[in-house]
Amino acid sequence: MKTLKELHKSDQPREKLLHKGVEALKNDELLAILLGTGIQGKDVRKLSKEIIALLDEGLDMLTLEKLCTVHGLGQVKASQILASIALSKRYLIRANKRITSAQEVYDELRSFSTKSQEHFLSITLDGASHIINTRTVFIGTLNQSLAHPREVFSDAIADRAAGIIIAHNHPSGTLEASRADIQITQRLKEVSKLVGIELLDHVILSKQGYYSFSDEGLL
Repeated sequence: MKTLKELHKSDQPREKLLHKGVEALKNDELLAILLGTGIQGKDVRKLSKEIIALLDEGLDMLTLEKLCTVHGLGQVKASQILASIALSKRYLIRANKRITSAQEVYDELRSFSTKSQEHFLSITLDGASHIINTRTVFIGTLNQSLAHPREVFSDAIADRAAGIIIAHNHPSGTLEASRADIQITQRLKEVSKLVGIELLDHVILSKQGYYSFSDEGLL
């Protein structure tokens, strides 16, 4: 097997990616780019192949200790590999996650239910109700100026979203919609019709649970 230096420049992983695209690379070539360098007596290509052999045994049982059994792979590079795998898995899970009920909205945003400040949030969805992105639009007391449609819908338009769900927490713990909550929801509902992105729900979050405008027939 040729070493990385012996390969023609265009066949080296990084050059190959630049000229042919990421899909043209084998698994060990992708990993070689992530690692960057090998060690004395073992170039990055050989090191990558040994690590790929471990990955092929299954990701569920992969640990830092197991990765470090590969000669030449220290804790720093092993940590980088684990972090890359974890990040990829999280995005893959999110890419397939659907929101079809207020309970699922609450589950997605549960961490905000205990915040001491109000957070106004948005979840953008594609046509099959898969999550595109979850964002904090602003932090502070809900009012007409902060919840401006431009701020709420600009990211949804950029996402080419089919639908949007808005939510905010009540630090007081109350699960009743205030007059301001109702007015803002009505305003955003009108704008959603104009921009062609359906407002699917407005969910109020608290430690006690949630309040859904959709469930209450207010949308």
